[in-house]
Amino acid sequence: MIFDGDLLAERARLTPDKLALVAIETGERLTYAQLNHRAEQAAAAVVAAGVGSGDRYGILLHNSIDFIALFFAAAKCGAIVVPLSTRATTHELKQVVDDCGMSILFTSDDFDASALGCRVSGVDALSSASSPTPDSRHPTPEHTYCLLYTSGTTGKPKGVMIPKRQLWWNGYNTAVNWGLREDDVSPIYTPLYHAGGVAVFLIPIFTVGGTIVLHRGFDAAAIWSTIEKEKATVVLGVPTTWKMLMDAPEFAAADLRHVRWFISGGAPLPHYIIEAYQSRGIEMKQGFGMTEAGVNCFTMTVEESRRKAGSIGKPMMFTEVRVVDESGSEMPAGEVGEMWIRGPHVALGYWNNPEATRAAFDDAGWLHTGDLARCDDEGFFSIAGRKKEMFISGGVNVYPAEIEATLVSHPNVSDAAVIPVADDKWGEVAVAFVVGNVDSAGLDAYLAERISKFKLPKRYVFVGALPRTPYGKVEKPKLRQMLDVSS
Repeated sequence: MIFDGDLLAERARLTPDKLALVAIETGERLTYAQLNHRAEQAAAAVVAAGVGSGDRYGILLHNSIDFIALFFAAAKCGAIVVPLSTRATTHELKQVVDDCGMSILFTSDDFDASALGCRVSGVDALSSASSPTPDSRHPTPEHTYCLLYTSGTTGKPKGVMIPKRQLWWNGYNTAVNWGLREDDVSPIYTPLYHAGGVAVFLIPIFTVGGTIVLHRGFDAAAIWSTIEKEKATVVLGVPTTWKMLMDAPEFAAADLRHVRWFISGGAPLPHYIIEAYQSRGIEMKQGFGMTEAGVNCFTMTVEESRRKAGSIGKPMMFTEVRVVDESGSEMPAGEVGEMWIRGPHVALGYWNNPEATRAAFDDAGWLHTGDLARCDDEGFFSIAGRKKEMFISGGVNVYPAEIEATLVSHPNVSDAAVIPVADDKWGEVAVAFVVGNVDSAGLDAYLAERISKFKLPKRYVFVGALPRTPYGKVEKPKLRQMLDVSS
């Protein structure tokens, strides 16, 4: 069957002695054969814990070899793996544990899981397990491989049902469309519990037989050292981390001759960051994806990333994308509408949530993303913002992403976010949260030359930093809370 089997085992069969993983904190360097053996031990530990086919087991760990072994164990034992956020509160974790009916949680002494209401195991159980996993437990391509819970920036997290077909297709399609190679080396410092952690480079790099260099977390100096020492060729980041890496003292002198390109995702990337990396001779691409779709859905060449700066590119092979109005009719080129996506990289729906599944996944296979986008006459897509974030001021649609992009183009603004608030005269108006050395009058004058008057923020809130998820998305409910407190 298409996209059946065990990706890590297949890679270990083909290139057993190739370097698969470098763990920065422990210094371990594992070949594909060694990493696959660790995953087999993890699968045996899951089975020994009494977890049956289709049962759910959790991972609450920082980035580590144990995390990767437990994640790939799901392909070997038929159970469903549920990675948990290391930044979540006990209350948030308990919601996920209860929602998925977790059988057991694998964690470490870094976390207190005593109040989560499920069985808990330490990772020492992984190295002591040795019994083989029966072949009959291998899941089919449409079997739910893992549950990835959304970040919950707009409400209660939902468990996205990710089938094996989606993960393996993402690996192949990303490798082909992005031009990944067996000699590619890529550091991962973003959290593996997120869809971007496992699907942007981990699985695609393993698909082609490249090497992952794993960091426990983000440390700018350590990452620049890794990029130089391990001769990294392709690197993923989000706007927040690219800004922090750019501001680090190592940025100016780092040896980047071996780098083919960097890529940013998670949120729109300000042009001044793109230009800063281009000044170092590095091509900066932008990507787009979401937990429900892959997560890699678009591609562009290095030349296009320069010519079409700000675009997310064209849809990958066998990925259908439409931009539609409220009735589902196609929008003309250049016009904003909701983006729908269809293809073999789309998820099955939401766990225990048929209502949310029906709202997002239609009977024709289209995922209604909730993202607003436009497509130009060359077929390149750009994101205009979230459908739920669009507001109407004086009868006209306003897209916060457009105002935000204009704000961060100001030389003294490093970050910005816009939310709507109620207004007696206009219905809704924009409030801008700004990080930078600038005042309201200066911003008004700057924006007035670049965007229409009805889009201008009616209030500015100057802050030291914006609240963001680990993958760079602004947590706008927290901005509204900040606004309510300051009012």
